[in-house]
Parts: sequence; structure tokens; C-alpha cells
Amino acid sequence: MRAPDFWRKRGLPAALLAPLGALYGASVAFKARYARPYDPGLPVICVGNLTAGGSGKTPIAIAIADMLRAKGHRPYFLTRGYGGSERGPALATRGHSAKLMGDEALLLARTAPTVVARDRAAGARLAKDKGATVLVMDDGHQNFTLRKTLSLVVVDAETGFGNGFQIPAGPLREPVAQGLARADAVVLVGDGAPDLRGFHGPVLRAHLIADGSAFAGKPVFAFAGIGRPEKFLASLQDSGALVTGSCFFADHHAYGENELIELRAVAGDAALVTTEKDFVRLSTAEREGIKVLKIAAAFDDAAAMDRLLDSAAPRP
Repeated sequence: MRAPDFWRKRGLPAALLAPLGALYGASVAFKARYARPYDPGLPVICVGNLTAGGSGKTPIAIAIADMLRAKGHRPYFLTRGYGGSERGPALATRGHSAKLMGDEALLLARTAPTVVARDRAAGARLAKDKGATVLVMDDGHQNFTLRKTLSLVVVDAETGFGNGFQIPAGPLREPVAQGLARADAVVLVGDGAPDLRGFHGPVLRAHLIADGSAFAGKPVFAFAGIGRPEKFLASLQDSGALVTGSCFFADHHAYGENELIELRAVAGDAALVTTEKDFVRLSTAEREGIKVLKIAAAFDDAAAMDRLLDSAAPRP
């Protein structure tokens, strides 16, 4: 879904839906209180967030897996496989479709072995059997079935927590104070200073770096189905691309053949450019002629993140 405009500010729609949002947050608190998390016997690093979509947690998870591999670990990603039909536990590979495994799982699988599992405990057991030395959960701060060694909450520093209400009245999955109370550290992505509501743990800063040099000075037409498409568009423009137009869809959008035909027609002589997350949702044939803007997360203080990872997952 595309985030409704009223999620960004308080008003009548948010106020009317606020009671439902309070119930949503209460359900998370109930699950946290009565959960009996499974201990997989491996370090579990959870990269989660407090809002629905668009915080940058997947690039952060990928950067963390790269850091763990550099330390000699064999990191495995563990994800629900949102948008896919596979319940798992199963290994996602590049040969799978996003319809089966979900786009985020296929994106993660380009970096490290990735297990898709609705049952996170079963997924953790599979990863351990395959030789994982550490698990990186992409999302899962509100999932309490697995014991976590390090819980990182990723926050979009620009948009923060929106209007401060919970789904469906706002973007929050639970009250900010409630979610931050379970966090070991916060990672702010981008520039900005959101209110962290009394959080006293480590706060790290990261930025998403776009590799758009190939588009500098060239006409492009942008399309995407992600949580914050305006960030993608800004990255293209910052890279010097001549953006002739854009078309945005709902997050995790499954593109139809006619939509791609229309996009090619509207783009004309401009190159069609999309995100990595959108690209993996396309078939091999559909990818023909479509360019990708690659994004990577970089920590402003990599040494600080390095110390956090060492505390949770000592070098093997």
C-alpha cells in the first residue's frame, strides 16, 4: 500500500482512527509480554523499525551482513518474505520469483544466504543446519518468537514517526516509547533529529549512498513501487540525471505486462530506471532495457557499529 497523506500530520482522519491504532499497539505489547522466544544457539541481530515501510532497514541489514562477513562470520538473513507465498522455511535464491519469496528476500539473497520463514524459529534452525554462525533478521522488532542478541531500530531521520499515531491512524507499529524500550541501539538514516522519547542507548547515523554516475546528464524516466519513492527520485536527481518523468506504485507492487508496455511508451527515448527492490520483481524478459539505481548504506561511525556487532557476535 501507499502511505496515506494523513499519516504525515495530525487531523480528523487520524483522530477518528486513533482508537483502532491504540488496539494495534496494545496487541504488540501483549505478544511481547507473553512470548516464549526460541533460543537458536546463535547470535541473532534484528534490524527492525517502528513504522510501516520506507525506513532503510534492508540496506542497513545488508551493510551489517557485509561487516559480519569481514569478521569471518557466515551470516544468514532471516526474513518473513513479505509479499511472497512461500511459508518456509526455505532458502531464497536468485532463480526464485518475487511472487514466491518476496522482493526483499531476493534482494537480500544477492548478499548472503537468505531463509524465508513465517515461523522464525524454524527458519533459524534451518540456517544453523546450513552452517550459519550468525543470523541477521531483516524486520522482526515486533516478532517475539526468536531470542534476539542485538535489537537495532532503524528510523528515517527525515520523516521520523509521522503523525505519531499507530496503524491505521498513522505509520507506527507500536508506541515509540514502547518500541524503543526493547531496542539496544537506534540507527538514524539520513539527516534530521526525530524525537527518540527518552531513549538513552547508542544512537548511530547512516546515510544511503546512490551509485548514479552512469545516469549523469542523461534523460531518464523513473518508476518504483517502494515505501518512500520520493527518496529514490531525489537520489536520481542528485546524481545529475535528467529526470523527464516518473510513475510510482504501491509498495511491493507486482508489475503487469501492460504496465511495463505503457511505461516504455511514456518514457520514449529516456531510459527507464528503477530500484533494486523493484528490479528483482521483474522477470528476466521484463528486465530488458531497464536500468537500476543501486543504493548502499554507509555508517557515519563504522567503528561504533563494529563494536556493537562484536559485543553481540564475537569473531569466530
